[in-house]
Amino acid sequence: MAAVDSFQFLLREMSRWCRSYCDTLALVGAVYAASRAVVLLRGCCSVVRVHFLPRVLPSQKLTRRYGDWAVIYGASEPVAGAYAEELARNGVSIIFVSQDQTSVRDAAACLSQSYGVETLVVLADFSLDPAASDAIKDAMRGKDIGFLVTCVDEALASSQSLVEIPEQSLLDLVNKNVAVASLMARLVLPGMVERSRGAVVNISSGACCRPLPGRVALTASTGYLDHFSRALHLEYSGKGIFVQSLIPFQIASSKQRLSTSTSSCEGWFEPDPAVYAHHAISTLGVSTRTTGYWPHTLQYGLMRCVPEWIWVLGSRVLISIT
Repeated sequence: MAAVDSFQFLLREMSRWCRSYCDTLALVGAVYAASRAVVLLRGCCSVVRVHFLPRVLPSQKLTRRYGDWAVIYGASEPVAGAYAEELARNGVSIIFVSQDQTSVRDAAACLSQSYGVETLVVLADFSLDPAASDAIKDAMRGKDIGFLVTCVDEALASSQSLVEIPEQSLLDLVNKNVAVASLMARLVLPGMVERSRGAVVNISSGACCRPLPGRVALTASTGYLDHFSRALHLEYSGKGIFVQSLIPFQIASSKQRLSTSTSSCEGWFEPDPAVYAHHAISTLGVSTRTTGYWPHTLQYGLMRCVPEWIWVLGSRVLISIT
């Protein structure tokens, strides 16, 4: 009988001891759940503020806020070309800077006819001519340059390990996506600083957020462009210049746009470049770093919830399957 009483006494003491810890753990759990709810609510408010309110609320014309002319580097890329068209739709004249004049000549003529803006095409190949910047300076002279748009090379998206990329091709990729992108900002910024207004938009890729096997050049180049944009904004935001880093995820290629078998889900998460540009330009002046397209922002939010080691493991498994 004494043993039973001793056991019941011990059980009561253990229950009383555990109850105090259970209350503490319950309090910790409630605080953690509340903090995650606040983070989720803040994320939802951010999506609404960046992607929806600017498209509903009236805003000042782009030409009045930033300037009358835009310099587009990498306009042969579908996203940059679509962004240039959105600027032209808003009355902004365009200076196309390209290594191949024939690739953007038709686009320039089309924008002039469709939207009544002025367009110029400047041939500048920095890999062949170190003085290529002189032609760009001449084209910009006397113009109210309000925009600089640079876009990462689409060739980086191909799956290749670093040792599979030819040495000259690797140098060309670094030169075009790192060196020239920085040089273009160097050429345009003095005029913007003098006028105390302007916008620099660097379009890279969501690949800068997490490492991807077989995408070393893409991850590194987009990572540089993303951090370059953020640092540039910190340096020049006080001088009236807005610098934005656009980090889109998958955007439909030319082949996908011609295909009729693309599902609605793929079309929703892989928008046409024109659709993406229409969404992205509404975030200009609102967010310094964004995907530019709200379904991509949802993807980005989900990606951040996945630990990096799980992300890398899943990427390797997916590559081995395909």
